[in-house]
Amino acid sequence: MDALQQIPWFFPTLCILLGLIVGSFLNVVIYRLPKMMEREWQLECSESFPEYNLPKPEGEFNLSVPRSTCPKCEQPIRIIDNIPVFSWLVLRGKCSRCSNPISPRYPLIEALTALLCGAIGFYFEPSWYSIALLFFTFTLVAATFIDLDTMLLPDQLTLPLTWAGIALALFEISPTSLQDSVIGAMAGYLCLWSVYWLFKLLTKKEGMGYGDFKLLAALGAWLGWQHLPLIILLSSLVGLVFGIIQLRLQKKGIDKAFPFGPYLAIAGWISLIWGDQIITWYFNNILGVAL
Repeated sequence: MDALQQIPWFFPTLCILLGLIVGSFLNVVIYRLPKMMEREWQLECSESFPEYNLPKPEGEFNLSVPRSTCPKCEQPIRIIDNIPVFSWLVLRGKCSRCSNPISPRYPLIEALTALLCGAIGFYFEPSWYSIALLFFTFTLVAATFIDLDTMLLPDQLTLPLTWAGIALALFEISPTSLQDSVIGAMAGYLCLWSVYWLFKLLTKKEGMGYGDFKLLAALGAWLGWQHLPLIILLSSLVGLVFGIIQLRLQKKGIDKAFPFGPYLAIAGWISLIWGDQIITWYFNNILGVAL
């Protein structure tokens, strides 16, 4: 780590390259993990209720099997066609065999992951904690786009993220103390859990999913309970604005559900980078003037 600190630009550059590579893998996770969950549920239902002769999922399907193919001509994606961002630009966003359009979302996720990882490398010195923050970022990116696509926040992402935050505090790798991390996880979960049940008692409707509770618990475990008010405030503001825009673009009413996880993830990542400065500014300027 000391060697990396001697060349200031090297660590951010390394983070950007890692972000590009992992961003390509995250595209696979975002697409396949919900389908893997669906197949698992289908298998459990089939085994639990044999009397209904429910079909079982056929074939093997995970993050590596089967190989990625073009959805139109089913040509396997070659390694040379899977270079993050570069391949999409060279192929002009089309399949090399049948010219079927390839969504620009794939290179955008790769570029976004690289940009966020570059910011981690810029704002944090090389350390085991900064490396952990890269994986924190990868998980938030995957959770964000899975929630946008399916309105699901998989336990396979949120629960390991929570335990990882507590473990980093336990072994003193994280600047967050173990006490603050545990309280943050508990308070994060209970905050939205309480709002959920209060809303349900008042309206007889479900206002959010349990995945949102778990994601906020994970953010509390990583950043400590002190950051939770800022995360909740930022996510509410961003969610209100972009949620209404999203519903309007989809021509849906404001009573329709929209994913809240992406806004929690955005607020959590902002709080990670600038949370202390925002909190300090608030106490010195806003609260100080009010008092």
